[in-house]
Amino acid sequence: MISPLQRKAALHCPNCRSKGMSIFYELNQVPAHSVLLHSSRQEAIEFPKGDIRLGYCLVCGFISNVAFDPGLQNYLTHNYEATQAYSDTFNTFHRNLAERLINEYDLHEKRIVEIGCGQGEFLDLMCSLGRNNGGGFDPAYVEGRWVGSAKERVLIIKDYYTEESSQQYPADFLCCKMTLEHIHEPFEFLNMVARSVRNQPDTIVFFQVPNTRQVLQEVAFWDIYYEHCSYFSQYSLNYLFELCGFQVIKNFSEYDDQYLLIEARAVEISEKRISSSPGELSDLEKDVAHFKLNYPDVVQGWRDIIRDLHSSRKKVVIWGGSSKTVAFLTTLDIRDEIEYVIDINPNKHGTYLAGSGQEIVSYEVLKSYKPDLIIVMNPVYMNEIEKTLNGIGVSCHLIAVNEPLVDGNRKIYG
Repeated sequence: MISPLQRKAALHCPNCRSKGMSIFYELNQVPAHSVLLHSSRQEAIEFPKGDIRLGYCLVCGFISNVAFDPGLQNYLTHNYEATQAYSDTFNTFHRNLAERLINEYDLHEKRIVEIGCGQGEFLDLMCSLGRNNGGGFDPAYVEGRWVGSAKERVLIIKDYYTEESSQQYPADFLCCKMTLEHIHEPFEFLNMVARSVRNQPDTIVFFQVPNTRQVLQEVAFWDIYYEHCSYFSQYSLNYLFELCGFQVIKNFSEYDDQYLLIEARAVEISEKRISSSPGELSDLEKDVAHFKLNYPDVVQGWRDIIRDLHSSRKKVVIWGGSSKTVAFLTTLDIRDEIEYVIDINPNKHGTYLAGSGQEIVSYEVLKSYKPDLIIVMNPVYMNEIEKTLNGIGVSCHLIAVNEPLVDGNRKIYG
C-alpha cells in the first residue's frame, strides 16, 4: 500500500523547483476571494469559486495549492477589505514590531519600501516613528482611506511591485507583510526581490507570513482558503530565502505563533547555501500526516455541533468577518444555521460573507439578538472581545475556534 505522502502530482514545487508534490488535502468549489465586499446575499453566495488541492514538497517542506488558478484573483478593486487596523490588539503588535525593527536596524531617516502595504498602516508607523521616507505598493489600496501621521513622508502606489520599481524606489529596508502567501510562484517572486537589492548589501529584507505548522498541528482547516495558495513553515521559508541568495538573520514566530517573521540580507550568488536541518523536515512531515488523519473528524465534529445547536433553537454567531470565517463556514457547508457574522471593521457592516452569505454586522446587534454562543475565529482577540461584550452588557458563551469542544460524550477534537 502506498502512503498518502507518497502519492505525488507531476508538478514542480513553486518554492524549490523540485519535482513532485504529495497531495494531502482536497476541497472543491470554495470562494476565489474571501475579503471582497458583497452588497447582497445572492451575490456573495454566487461569487466565483475554485478548487483547493494542497501538495507537500518532500524536499523543502513547502505546501502549495496545486489547483490554484491566478485568473480567479482580482486585487485591482475597491471592494477588497483586509485591514486589521480597527483592533487595539493588532495595533499594539504592529507598533511594537515597528519599534523593534527601527531600533535593531537603526532605521532613522532612511528609505522604507513595503510590498503589499494594504492601506499603509505599517508603513506609516515605520516612517513616523523613525522619521523615514516610504514608498508602498498595493493594487488594493483605496484612495482617501489612509490618514496616517507621516503622510507627507509616504507615497503609496496602487499597483504591483516589480523589478523596475526597485530602480525608481531604492530601499534601505524592504518589507513584505502577509503577501507572499498570496503568490503562487514564491521562488520567482523572491528571486525578483533578490535581484532588486543585490547591489545593496546593507538593505534589510523583512517578510511576514502565516505559520503553517500551527495550522497543521491544530488541524485548523479554517486557515486554508483560496487566496492563500502558498503555505510556509520556518523550514520552507528559510529554504526559499537561502535558495534565492539571502543570508537569514532571524526566522521566528510571533503573535501567539500565528505569524512567521524572517529578516535577511542579500549575498553574492556564490554564497548560496541551505542550512536547514533534516530533522525539521521530518517533524513537518509528521504535522502534515497529523492534519490529514484528523481533519475529517474535526470538520464533521464542528458540522454536527453547529447543526445540533440550530436544531435546539440556539443562536450561534461568528466573530470575525474574515477569510477564516469564509473557510470555516464553506468547508462545513453552513448557511442558514448561522445568521450573523460580527466584525469591528465598519466598512464591512451591511455586506455579506462570500460563499455562505451571512450578513456582517456590528457587535451592537448582539444587544438585541442575544446569542447563546459566539465562536471567535482568532483566539488572539479573546480578551479584546470579552472586554467589548462586557462594555455593551452582552453575556453568552464565548469559545475560540481552536478550543476543544465536548458535546455530551462526543469529543469534537483536541
